[in-house]
Amino acid sequence: MRDAVTSLIRNYDNTGRYLDRDALDTLKTYFNTGVARIQAASVINGNAAAIVKQAGMQLFEDIPELIRPGGNAYTTRRYAACLRDMDYYLRYASYAIVAGSMDVLDERVLQGLRETYNSLGVPIGSTVIGIQIMKDIVKEQVSSAGISDTAFLDQPFDYMTRELSELNI
Repeated sequence: MRDAVTSLIRNYDNTGRYLDRDALDTLKTYFNTGVARIQAASVINGNAAAIVKQAGMQLFEDIPELIRPGGNAYTTRRYAACLRDMDYYLRYASYAIVAGSMDVLDERVLQGLRETYNSLGVPIGSTVIGIQIMKDIVKEQVSSAGISDTAFLDQPFDYMTRELSELNI
């Protein structure tokens, strides 16, 4: 797993270039948001169970057929698996927020998830909606904690939904 700094340096090293103005601006932005990233991760860590619970309730309210007989979250076992997966997305999003890099999402979430969801017939649309609901809840809670610029929070959630949405799972 790489963070924003090691990813940037690796890219420049692979091409044999010195860090240019764009690279330095990227590093400056990353370091300037460092405290906010850690504070956001702290908010997520302290409220993870509540975030997942609230997101699950909203998802099942918005798409009630998921919990009806025949739905993908019907039965206690499937319902619990859905919430467990939402917790995974949230946890790995918090890692990506701190790292300022989406590498952890590719390595730990998205690569194996595609095959697993294909084999289980999990609908990707509701997964994407659930991830976006969590993003909104996280942004609200982080903003309530006093962090004014929460734009960096969009990146991991949007990255996961974009990558999952590009596939016909």
